[in-house]
Amino acid sequence: MKKKLHVRLAVMIVAMATGILIISTATILISTHYHITMYMNQADGGMHDMPRLNTHLEQAIMQSVLWTFLGSIVLAACMGFCVAKRVSAPLVEMKAVAEKMTGGQLDSRTAVGGDDELAELGQSINELAEQLQRLEKIRVTMTEDIAHELRTPLATLKSHMRALEDGIWEPTPERIHSCYEEIVRLADLINELEELNELDSPVFRLTRSKVPLNNVMEKVKAFMSAAFLEKRIRFTVDAPRSVYLDADPDRLTQILVNLLSNALTYTPPDGEVALKGRRAGDKVLITVKDTGPGIRESDLPYIFERFYRGDKSRNRRSGGSGLGLAIVSKLVQAHGGRISAANEGGAVFRVTLSAAQPPLAAIKTRILQEPDAGDE
Repeated sequence: MKKKLHVRLAVMIVAMATGILIISTATILISTHYHITMYMNQADGGMHDMPRLNTHLEQAIMQSVLWTFLGSIVLAACMGFCVAKRVSAPLVEMKAVAEKMTGGQLDSRTAVGGDDELAELGQSINELAEQLQRLEKIRVTMTEDIAHELRTPLATLKSHMRALEDGIWEPTPERIHSCYEEIVRLADLINELEELNELDSPVFRLTRSKVPLNNVMEKVKAFMSAAFLEKRIRFTVDAPRSVYLDADPDRLTQILVNLLSNALTYTPPDGEVALKGRRAGDKVLITVKDTGPGIRESDLPYIFERFYRGDKSRNRRSGGSGLGLAIVSKLVQAHGGRISAANEGGAVFRVTLSAAQPPLAAIKTRILQEPDAGDE
């Protein structure tokens, strides 16, 4: 059972006050009994000395009460110090850990035990430190990755411009086009980084509506068919009718285009890429499957991380920027959906999104388009 901090403090204070009261009362009773006993013994010796004995008894009792009061104050101070030290020790430790974290020692942790609010505070500080460590690692990794991504095209442009400047390179259309391609890659990388930053922004919002899945998939097919045809890859689309999603149509199109572009990159000529969608209860399952080399099992947990490429030797020409799948993952999460990757004779990506009921107009249109059973 969890012990609340204020309950513990109340119990400790009551126990301390009760202990002091008991000790004080016992001391007064014992000393009073002692003085009264002495008074009675001396009074039996002679009645003529009663005024002096009364004065002595009164002074003795007052001294006993005074010393008991002073002793109670000292005892209360000692007990209060012990209680305060016990309560403040975890706070002092957490303050020291917080100061270390401020100084950059993000591996510092508190060791506060128990099951009260102080223990919860210590656990929260430890979780904060772990989160800061993760963010710092992500920051360092992103800085290194961005520098790596920018280094190659910038080095290529620099060498080309220097060759043109020195006159050892003729500005032919092919060479100018090569420089242009590097500039386009830089622009694409910057756009992808800006898009990821937008997706991470708390003000990012989707424009949701009831989206017919077959319309989106046919639109994507028309957009991507030429690229698959150029690489001699068979591209098939299974677009079911009367299946609707609760989604942002533009962002849904972006999800499918990014997944298909990834499949196009890694599928060899004469391979096949299939885009399928179907209703599964209150969800819609969209699958993109290719006949490429697939994804290594060790890479599957990290495939949606920024700048991640399973083959570290790949450059932007062969492996992309490593941001496309990260963008897809962010967009799917923004829709409240799930995305997963697997190997099934190639890479398979499955996206699960919330289904929506077809609009009334679409239902009427489908009914009118169905052939009359009596006319068959």
